Formats: sequence, structure tokens, C-alpha cells
Amino acid sequence: MDYLEIVGGKKLSGNVTISGAKNAALPIIAATILSDKEVTLTNLPNVVDIRTLLKLLTMLGGTVDHDKTIAKINNGSITSTKAVYEIVSQMRASILVLGPLLARFGECEVSLPGGCAIGQRPIDLHLQALEEMGAHIEIKGGYVRAEAPNGLHGAKIIFDKITVGGTENIVMAAALAKGTTTIINAAKEPEVVQLCEMIRDAGVKIEGIGTDELTIEGTDRKPLTFKTVEIIPDRIEAGTYLCAGAITNSTITLNKVNHKHIRASIDKLEHMGCTFDMEDDSITIHPTQTLTPVNLITVEYPGFPTDMQAQFMALAVMAKGESLIEERLFENRFMHVSELNRLGADIWLKGSTAAVKGVEKLYGADVMATDLRASSALVLAALIAEGTTNVRRIYHLDRGYDDLEGKLSALGANIVRKKESK
Repeated sequence: MDYLEIVGGKKLSGNVTISGAKNAALPIIAATILSDKEVTLTNLPNVVDIRTLLKLLTMLGGTVDHDKTIAKINNGSITSTKAVYEIVSQMRASILVLGPLLARFGECEVSLPGGCAIGQRPIDLHLQALEEMGAHIEIKGGYVRAEAPNGLHGAKIIFDKITVGGTENIVMAAALAKGTTTIINAAKEPEVVQLCEMIRDAGVKIEGIGTDELTIEGTDRKPLTFKTVEIIPDRIEAGTYLCAGAITNSTITLNKVNHKHIRASIDKLEHMGCTFDMEDDSITIHPTQTLTPVNLITVEYPGFPTDMQAQFMALAVMAKGESLIEERLFENRFMHVSELNRLGADIWLKGSTAAVKGVEKLYGADVMATDLRASSALVLAALIAEGTTNVRRIYHLDRGYDDLEGKLSALGANIVRKKESK
């Protein structure tokens, strides 16, 4: 098993290019099921989750020609509509094949995704919405078995709570349904927006893109023909590298970013004393010698993203004073607290709020990653810890960060990937 060995205290400088967004690429890969023709995707991040979902398409009978950042996908040859536990258990986002498989083929079996380290993420809202669109659904043997032999029909879907995956699944299902589907309380994340734009550009009429109310006029099971899709930049990767500049008191430039998508992170970093220069698709962070404490609450886009909470907690550890961080979206997303405290942080938990008291120094130690974003928080803390930090279980990192150690090394960090001795 690989781990990262990081010697702290190195100043960073230079440029880093932001990769495509994993969370945009996954639903877009799933959406290719809506077509029986070849679809080309570009700017894919070179991460494990992308390879896992592409493998699922080949297991269904589709063909995939994948070379790092480009994939040519043809799902005209799909022979199976069963997404097996072997794949879905590796990545919850595999549930995104449910809507397009059901809409195109009238039936499918998708393994229940099971547990998640950061908290419960049930799919009941997905299933309830598909039932309202005419699907018959039963859960048996650990699988969701869905049937709509005469196709899905349009419906008015009102989500009780905002669900990114649920919105994406229903947008895809509605694209091949008969009639008009309206989604109330839809997610507005940039990743949802790009999925809607992809389907709209294939000829499906979608109104309200980027708002909390979407209206989709379906094609009544007529497969779509997609144009080439370039995946948007990863806003969470961009925010992570901005935090790397801030925590190491370094000036670094990020290329290929969308400023609007990372506005919430920029606002909080400005509050902490950082300043920025912005060009069309680049941003340079100029950090402050003294970080100001920050209070933040995780909410749905365009609010502060839960996927940046751990990284900002690492940053708050070095602020002069006490920061309060409230996690409203996932109940178990503070598992990095105990590991940060192993490095010398002073963090106290009470329910869904963490109180972070700034410290003068962190000290290298062995730490263990517990989930994707917690992993990056430990890397950030290790960059300024005195001595050597070994970050273990970095398979979490590999799921969502494209060559993290390579990009940080190019900026001047002392970071090396090593293998555990047997």
C-alpha cells in the first residue's frame, strides 16, 4: 500500500494546472448511456474513480477507448443492464447509471451503494422520483431492480432536500422520458449545470439550468447524439491548491480555473487575509503573514462546499485565534480532526461544530487518511509541520486528486510517494 512522505517547511512557488472535475466527469460518463453512438470526453482527470466508472460501462457491454484525459465511449453495444456490487461498492457514484439505464432500456439492476465513511447518503429520493415517473422498483438481494417496460413518463418531482446525485439521475432519466418533467428544489452545482448543458446540446429542451427549478422535455426513448464534452475545471482541487499557498505563506498561480465556481473559497481566504490577482482562467494567491480566524458553515452551492471543509480546518489550525467550523451536510465528516490533533492541532468537537484554536507549530507524525478530502487536509498540514509526516491510506487521495504529489513537488514541496514495507 502506498503512502506519502512529506517533509514540512518548504516554501512553494510556481504554477499548477487544475485538472478536470471528477464530480462533473462521473455523471457525464453515466449520461453517455443515453446515446447509442460514440461520445468523446476531454479533460478527464486521471483518477481512480473515473477508471472505475469506465470499467463499469465495459462490463455492461459498452466500448471505451481511454487514454488519461480523453475517452471515446460507445454504448451502442450494451448487452447488460446490471451494475454489479463489485463496482458499485468501490464508488457510490456508480448509482448514477440507474436513471439512464432505466430510461433507455426500460429495466436495470443496480447494486445498492452501501455505507459511506463521511455519513449516510441514501438514495431514497432517487427511487421515489423514478417511481413518480412510472418505474416499478423493488430492492432485493442488495440490488435496486427497476422496470418501466413502456418507458418513463414526465412528472413533477419535488425533492424534500437538495440532492446532487438525485438531480443528476432524474435529469438523465427525464431526457428519454415521454413528456415534460419538472424538478423542484434541484441542485445548482456547476457539475449539475454541465450535465444539463451536455443534454441540452444534444437536442433536449431544458429550461432553468443553474436554478433550483428544471424543466426537461423528454424524447420518448429516442437515444441522444452528444457533441464532444470538455470537462469543467475541478473547483475542489483549485480550492485545495489555494489553501496550499495560504498555509505555506507562498505565492502560487493556478491555471485553468473558473473563478465563479470557487467564489466561496476565495471569499473565506480573503477574510483570512489572503489577496488575489485574477486573469481570465487563472488566479494567483498572495498569502498573508498572519492568518485571521474564520467561521464557516457548509451548505449547498453556491455556499461554502462541504468538500472544502477539511482543507480550511487545516488552514484554521495556523490562524491567530479561534475558528468555528459547522458541518451541516454530513454527520461523519470530522474524522480528520483526531489526525490533525496528532500533528499538534488544537481542535475540539461538539456535535456538528468544530472549534479550532490556532497553534504556533505542527510536528510531523504518522497519520491515516479516512476519506478523500480528509486526506488532502492532512497533506496541507504536513506541508508546514516540523519534521516528517507519513500520510497513509492514500488510496482515498487517488480517487479524486490527479497527481497530487507530482503537482506539489513541482511547486517546491518535499513530498514523495512510497510503498509500505512488508
